[in-house]
Amino acid sequence: MRLSESCHLGSNPSPAANMETIDFSLPDQTGKVHKLSDYLGKWVVLYFYPKDDTPGCTKEACGFHDSSKLYQDKGIIILGVSKDSVESHKKFAEKYHLNFPILSDVDGKVIEDYKAQGIFTKRITYLINPKGKVFKKYEKVDPLIHAGEILKDLEQ
Repeated sequence: MRLSESCHLGSNPSPAANMETIDFSLPDQTGKVHKLSDYLGKWVVLYFYPKDDTPGCTKEACGFHDSSKLYQDKGIIILGVSKDSVESHKKFAEKYHLNFPILSDVDGKVIEDYKAQGIFTKRITYLINPKGKVFKKYEKVDPLIHAGEILKDLEQ
């Protein structure tokens, strides 16, 4: 199964519930490249955030870190994305012991494809089902409770 590439056109709306996702290839904090299509068959939390090592972004990342065992037990993949460099991500991940990939989108293409662009990257999350479709889009994210909120939604 392939993810739709037809959504790549800039004029298309952002992925919304039950829409195909937009595939991408981005490096993580170790330089390893991740493609969204690599995770077909699994639930994926794809979260966009403004900047490494800032208060809200740190709270959100640490929330996912603190809940990571619950996510792993359910086979859910967590992928964070910001415009920060691989080196910035590496420092951020090491400082807070983040145990999931945070992806570097320095040119902002993926951020734009997922309508998370702004003066700073918007805090938006997509919960993607195993078929590669958006299950839920979170546009109003509270970094303190977001990781738990997603787990609750998956239990319903």
